[in-house]
Amino acid sequence: METLTRLIDTRAPISPDTPCGAVAAMFDADPALAALGVVDPDRTPVGLVYRDVLQGMMRVAGAQLADKPIADVMDADPRTVTAQTDSNSFVNALADSPTPVFRTAYVAVDAAGRFAGVGGLTSLLASHRRRQADARDAMAMVERMAVDIGAHLDGVLAITERLEQQRLTPDASAFVRAIGETSRDMGATVARAIDLHRSARGQLTINAAPTRLRDFADAVEDRWAARAHEGGSTLLVSYDGDPECGVEVDGERLLQVFDILIENALSAGRGAIEARLTARVEDNHIRLEGQVRDNTGGHADERLARVHDPLGDTSLQDRNEMAMAVGMALAHRVLRAMGGPLHAEANRGVGLTVGFALPLPAAVAQAEVHETQEVAGRAAHILIVDDNATNRMVAEALCDMFECTSEQAVDGVEAVEMAKSGRYDLILMDIKMPRMDGIAATRAIREMNGRPGAVPIVALTANADPADVQTYIAAGMQDVVEKPIKPERLAIVLSALLGGDDEQDAEAAA
Repeated sequence: METLTRLIDTRAPISPDTPCGAVAAMFDADPALAALGVVDPDRTPVGLVYRDVLQGMMRVAGAQLADKPIADVMDADPRTVTAQTDSNSFVNALADSPTPVFRTAYVAVDAAGRFAGVGGLTSLLASHRRRQADARDAMAMVERMAVDIGAHLDGVLAITERLEQQRLTPDASAFVRAIGETSRDMGATVARAIDLHRSARGQLTINAAPTRLRDFADAVEDRWAARAHEGGSTLLVSYDGDPECGVEVDGERLLQVFDILIENALSAGRGAIEARLTARVEDNHIRLEGQVRDNTGGHADERLARVHDPLGDTSLQDRNEMAMAVGMALAHRVLRAMGGPLHAEANRGVGLTVGFALPLPAAVAQAEVHETQEVAGRAAHILIVDDNATNRMVAEALCDMFECTSEQAVDGVEAVEMAKSGRYDLILMDIKMPRMDGIAATRAIREMNGRPGAVPIVALTANADPADVQTYIAAGMQDVVEKPIKPERLAIVLSALLGGDDEQDAEAAA
């Protein structure tokens, strides 16, 4: 904590009977002197003289004021604050203070109320802005590191999935499964922490799309029923509404909320958990209610406090508790962004009911196909370009999942050389790479003639802000997949860019 002590000027104050002319001379002799404190014989502050105010008065009536005591013109009610006050708290309090902000200085006192120095608001605010900028830079670095950690965890998951397909001893299988589950949980926690930080900056993305609610309820059950059973609990998922009802909602974000609420219920102990989704037509919208009800143990008051103010408990020490706190805080932010706050109440018996209500536009949604999604009519051959071996392994595993073959390049120079062959149906291109970055490599490929120069190129990057995306598109890329790579997002992009190959081949043959 930085206090005001380091920011104040501790030079000697003046007495109330000091002539105005003498004080004006002090200001003239020291251009850096912004204000002077006025104290009584006990060093108790009785006033403050501002440089600009006194100099203005002296220019207008210097002859009359020169011999008058400074007590006649000083600010007899200056802003006063204890020198040990946290500077950030002081700056935040200025906005609510009745003292006019145009008073450009303040008096700092010690614990006994005696004069300690004078501080300038200009230097205080400059220091505050500098610390804020430093904090933003530090958090931006932490976010970039978290994104990188998430990418590496995805790589670990890709490795464990491959190992699980091998013939392993029972002990080895158990170890691989434990590594995979730990990596999956850590990856989810890191992703939620990133989202929570972005939401605090007003950068949480909500991308609404047509979603059929019956399919969404099925997805929740498929995702959690087995995991709840393994933990000794029973999960019941129900949907009450028109079977074909669709709404405009960010399904991934909504699923993220249900993940958090079900995890919260499971963390409280074994029992029965009911996840319910209800849709009702109201006027010109659909009222979507969601709730997770449990009868697990734990003190209701403590659990309610952690739902209502998840980050307010400074005593949290356990990693799992902190992860749950981050998740619950994110659930609050997501639902507020969607238009419906999170609410919770204790059940009459045991356990909690946590839920929300969202007013959503109706939409026509296609039924989801639960089989493995095919991204093209035939097996596509993809070039993966990334200087990070883990990222290449993740992309390769996802290409295998979508029954696509792949090759790899470690930088833009190698990618351009390999692209000349024209044997690739699509290129997944990292942006930041040594020797030649992804943008330069894309431009070089677009200068090629024929099939090599027309190959679809998709950016793989953690920097997917609208301005960045425009830069990638302008360089010749067709789309962007954000890191860490989400399989469903990659499947959508590959389907969009490769799904028409068969039709094009048929037209060419005709």
